[in-house]
Amino acid sequence: MNVAVIGSGYVGLITGACFAEFGINVTCVDNDEAKIKIMNSGKVPFYEPGLDELMTRNIKAGRLKFTSDIASAVDNALVIFIAVGTPPGEDGSADLQYVEAVAKEIADNMKSYKVIVTKSTVPVGTGDRVSKIIKDNLTEDIGFDVVSNPEFLREGAGIEDFMRPNRVVIGTSSDQATAIMRDLYRPLSLIEAPIIITDVRTSELIKYASNAFLATKISFINEVATLCESVGANVQVVAKGMGLDRRIGPKFLHAGPGYGGSCFPKDTLALLQIGKDHGINMGIIDATVKANEFQKQKSAKKILDVMGDVKGKTICILGLSFKPNTDDMRDAPSTYIISQLTGAGATVRAFDPVAMEEAKKEYKNITYCEDSFDAAKGADAIVIVTEWNQFRSLDLEKIKEVMNGNLFFDLRNIYEPVDMKGMGFDYYCIGKVTH
Repeated sequence: MNVAVIGSGYVGLITGACFAEFGINVTCVDNDEAKIKIMNSGKVPFYEPGLDELMTRNIKAGRLKFTSDIASAVDNALVIFIAVGTPPGEDGSADLQYVEAVAKEIADNMKSYKVIVTKSTVPVGTGDRVSKIIKDNLTEDIGFDVVSNPEFLREGAGIEDFMRPNRVVIGTSSDQATAIMRDLYRPLSLIEAPIIITDVRTSELIKYASNAFLATKISFINEVATLCESVGANVQVVAKGMGLDRRIGPKFLHAGPGYGGSCFPKDTLALLQIGKDHGINMGIIDATVKANEFQKQKSAKKILDVMGDVKGKTICILGLSFKPNTDDMRDAPSTYIISQLTGAGATVRAFDPVAMEEAKKEYKNITYCEDSFDAAKGADAIVIVTEWNQFRSLDLEKIKEVMNGNLFFDLRNIYEPVDMKGMGFDYYCIGKVTH
C-alpha cells in the first residue's frame, strides 16, 4: 500500500515515519523546499527522541521519501493523510485554511479512488467540509471517502504513542474505507491495540474531549495546590491519595505553573468555540482555561512578591519548553514568567537542554547559557520551570556557590523543602507550605 502524508510537521512526520516502519511506502509532502532537503538527509527539523534514527532507517530502505510535488504523491497513494496545522484564530476557533487548501489540491490531482484522512485536529463537521470541497473541485466523477483519524501523540514520546497506542480512532461511514484503514493499522493488531470504529463527527470530538479532560485534571490539581498552601496540606500527597483511586488515576495530577504546548491551550479554546457555535455553554472547560491562566500568573507573582523590586537583580530560569523531551515553546509557562520578570526589570539567564534555539525566536533580551551552572552564575534566584531529568539531580552545593542569593523557586516540586532549607536555600514550591 502507498500512503501520502501532506504536512511534515510534528504529527505528519511521525505518522509517515512510523507507517514506513510498518513496511508501507510513504511519501511525505511539504511546500518548504529547504525542509524537504533536510528531511531527505535523515535530519529532523524539530526535537523528538528517536525520530532521526527511525527516519534514516526507512529512507535507506526506500520506504520513506519527502517531496514538494503534491500531484505525484496524490496520484501514487491510495490513502492520503492531511496533517497540516490548525492554529487558533482570534476567537480561539481552529483555523482550517490549510486543511481546506490541501483538500482542494487533492481534488485537483485525483485520478482514481482515494481514502482522504484528516489527521489534523479539526472541529466537528470538518470531515463534511473536506468532502464538499473535494466534490466541488473534482473535474470528473471519481470515488473517494473522507475519514477522521485523530492523533494522540505526546511530544517527546510520539513514536511510542504511535507504535503502542492506547487506542486508534477511525471515523468513517464507508465499509471500503474501514477495511483499508484496518489493513493500514494491521501491525498494531499484534499488540491488541484497541481500534474504535465510529462515525466521522464522533471521531473528531473524541480528540477535543480527550485533551480538554486532561487539561481539566491539570487545572484541577493546580487549584487544589493553592488550597493546600492556604490550609497547610501537601499537594503531592493529596494527588497520590487521589490517584490511587482507579477511577481517577495518577496521571496529570502534578501541580505546576500551568499547561502549555501545541494541544491543550489550542484544543480547549477550540472546544469552547465549538460549544459557542452550537449554543452550548462549556462551563467546565471555560473554568479550566481560566484556571490555567491564573496558575501562570500566580507563579510569576509568587517570584515577584518574594523578591520585591527585581530591577538590577538576576534570575536563573531552568527549563524553557512547555515540558521535557521537546523543544516546543508554544504557550510554555516560561514565556509568561519571563515576560513578567523582564518587564519588571530583572535580568534573566536561562538554560534548556534543547529549546533555546526556539526560545531565541521570541526572547532576544535574555542570556542563554551553556548549562545549569552557567545560568546560575551571579543569580539572586533560581527558578525551575520545566522538569527535565537533569534538573532532578542538580549539584545544589555547586549551584549555591555560584549564586549571589539563596532563593530557589521549584515550580515542579522536584525537591523536598526540608532538604533545601537544610542546604541554606530559601525554598518555595507549589502546593506545600514552606514558610
